[in-house]
Amino acid sequence: MNTTSTKVLTAHIPLPLAEQVDQIAARLERSRGWIVKQALSAWVGQEEERRRLTLEALTDVDAGDVIDHLCVRAWADSLSSETPLPVPQK
Repeated sequence: MNTTSTKVLTAHIPLPLAEQVDQIAARLERSRGWIVKQALSAWVGQEEERRRLTLEALTDVDAGDVIDHLCVRAWADSLSSETPLPVPQK
């Protein structure tokens, strides 16, 4: 018996995306709902990680723990050269 409460969410999905979901569901022998739940769970996890990393980066900026923009730019510009610069360090 599943004791987890659920809530139905409704969304308008473009037909090509809905068709892809149906194809994946058929291939995996899973329901459309299962596929959508897996995708939504993965996306929410990714967004939570993005938020955590953003807050961590903002804390570094507030503390002045950053790499100079010009150093990063010079490094990035050197990547297409025969002698790229080493990765800038703090």
